[in-house]
Amino acid sequence: MNLFQQHAARDAHAAVAQLPVIDLAPYLSGADGALQNLADEIEDACERIGFFYIKNHGVSEDLIGQAFAQSRRFHALPLESKLGLSLDENNIGYMPMNASMQAHSTVHKATTPNQNESFFITHDRGPDHPDVVKQTPLRGHNHWPDEETIPGFRAGVMAYFAALNALGHSLVQPFAVALGMDADYLDESFADENNATLRMLHYPPTVVAGNDFGTAPHTDNSFMTILARMDVPGLAIRLQSGEWLAPPLIPGTFLVNIGNMIRRMSNDRFLSTPHGVIVDGAQDRYSLAYFHSPNPYRMIEVAPACMDDENPAKYEPRLYADLMHEFYAANYFHQKDHGTIEVKNRYD
Repeated sequence: MNLFQQHAARDAHAAVAQLPVIDLAPYLSGADGALQNLADEIEDACERIGFFYIKNHGVSEDLIGQAFAQSRRFHALPLESKLGLSLDENNIGYMPMNASMQAHSTVHKATTPNQNESFFITHDRGPDHPDVVKQTPLRGHNHWPDEETIPGFRAGVMAYFAALNALGHSLVQPFAVALGMDADYLDESFADENNATLRMLHYPPTVVAGNDFGTAPHTDNSFMTILARMDVPGLAIRLQSGEWLAPPLIPGTFLVNIGNMIRRMSNDRFLSTPHGVIVDGAQDRYSLAYFHSPNPYRMIEVAPACMDDENPAKYEPRLYADLMHEFYAANYFHQKDHGTIEVKNRYD
């Protein structure tokens, strides 16, 4: 029996009821009062559980289905072809099985590598982009298979990335209001190509011989994560009770969770809830995790509305690029500083 089964929610129906389904239609259509209403719903979800569903989000089911099809096409390529696109210093490219471990997290002591392979994509910067020319850390370019090898892959993936990036940007102002700030408080933090990553994950059935996971329990180092899933289960989230819940798949929705960056901004008022994956069964699992975060060269600091004399800031201001460097060096074996960088803050 694995960790998630050992500590499964005793009342799964009541646990699922804690996960709100938030309708974005009024906000996206510009209805009166919709920004504040959405911010209130997000604030409630972030304070209670850190996960919520969104519906009427504006991303078509056809586009989502096409993105999953592109992911399956990529992961079906020969390993040698994928290794030619190996993960670079900016964590963009292909990561094979057993090439990462959740050492940054204190949620659960990881002792074995994660049993998944992933392809990471960001903004599609060309070779003449100023940051590519200057080799600015965390502002690099994508690594694509040849068009002849997998026709239409690049265009198909970037269409989905663009839609999710637009959706992520549309949620930034409601999050700012949820923090108790003006709607435009975070706009500059996300300006000039925010840090955005699409991770196309493939999990074979997890081989559980001991402390093994498809992805070990962790919290995300993003601002928010927008997750698309197919019908093969595996995800579990840890409730405030310490129990683990498999959130059901609800057609027409994305599952959103908040990450450590907005947890820092909220001074721990918002929860970056631990989650992990074990694929129990005979079918492979595919998921599309989109991480929406500030520009790496912006400061992450506690929002003024989230601190006062009786509740001072728990976190010092930090450049997001530095926080990303800590996270990558702790978790990814290919990073040159792997295991050597002090992690100043951990989240459980």
